[in-house]
Amino acid sequence: MEAPVYLDYNATTPTDPRVAEAMTPYLTGVFGNPSSGHRWGREARAALERARTRVAECLGCSAGEIVFTSGGSESDNLALRGVVAARGGGHVVTSAVEHPAVLETALAMEMEGLIRLSVVGVDRHGRVDPAAVVAALRDDTVLVSVMLANNEVGTLQPIAEIAELCRARGVPVHTDAAQAVGKIPVDVAALGVDLLTVAGHKLYAPKGVGALFVRDGVALERMIHGAGHEGRRRAGTENILEIAGLGAACELARSETAAEARRLAALRDRLRDRLAAAIPGLVEHAAGAERLPNTLSIALPDATASELLEQVGDSLAASAGAACHGLTVQVSHVLAAMGVAPEVARGTIRLSVGRFTTEDEIDRAAEIVLEAHATPR
Repeated sequence: MEAPVYLDYNATTPTDPRVAEAMTPYLTGVFGNPSSGHRWGREARAALERARTRVAECLGCSAGEIVFTSGGSESDNLALRGVVAARGGGHVVTSAVEHPAVLETALAMEMEGLIRLSVVGVDRHGRVDPAAVVAALRDDTVLVSVMLANNEVGTLQPIAEIAELCRARGVPVHTDAAQAVGKIPVDVAALGVDLLTVAGHKLYAPKGVGALFVRDGVALERMIHGAGHEGRRRAGTENILEIAGLGAACELARSETAAEARRLAALRDRLRDRLAAAIPGLVEHAAGAERLPNTLSIALPDATASELLEQVGDSLAASAGAACHGLTVQVSHVLAAMGVAPEVARGTIRLSVGRFTTEDEIDRAAEIVLEAHATPR
């Protein structure tokens, strides 16, 4: 029996064996508290700062601008709530296609009376218009948060342009780059952002670790109170084991991303071509946009994606663009914001390739999807 094909890398990545190897000393030997002054503590502190430097080098910033967190969701929450609290409330602008870690946080702060919120729409490719962001700014705007890469359809947002326009008006910009780091080169200087989110399990590090880039001079109120860890920006004894993994993953991303991006794009396009040639009427979402090299979001005609993926779940891993509940269809907020019709969203699947995907797996995945699509339901 052939091994199942994993094409859900945007949901989570396996831990790279090289990352696991880099973590091993901190699982079996180095156990000290990095805040302790003795030998064991100094060993842990050295590992912590080595990882911080690796993350910083991957993002093109200084080590002191990196705050370690428990993952992308915490980093997003810290960015939004931290800036708003430091500025005493105000107005926030975000987009309609953000990850829930941003969108739900912003909506919660609005419900709590902490902010006034503006949500900017997108075009049919899922792209935010920088002019729309500027039009939404007000005198009391304290933060703009727009993701770098969309997790569902892969669209890359014009963050550098948005940041430049906002900087001219004195408004800081946060970008959730959880889906981007490790798939495309990410440089905070080129982007011009003030805060940027990294999630370990999206770039072959373990789950439960992340980072937030905070540009020097950006005021940020901490969310977790306690001792003075992470430059007094995030209390809690640092998770050296997983932070070491994140550092190793970022070092690999820095050295391998450019070449790997070309390989991933070729695999993605190979899969699309195989499916499109056999399925008339197949729709490729965001095909006309600059997007992640690994992400393929397609709508299969006369199909219910959730049912199809359940049918092939033991042989192929992918994600659906809509959830069916009885006679109703709950379309993803991303597809809805793009104006995708419910019947098209119902047949949408996301196939995301990654570091360990092979051409053979792509061909087998195409066969699995085609067979399932042809099966009467």
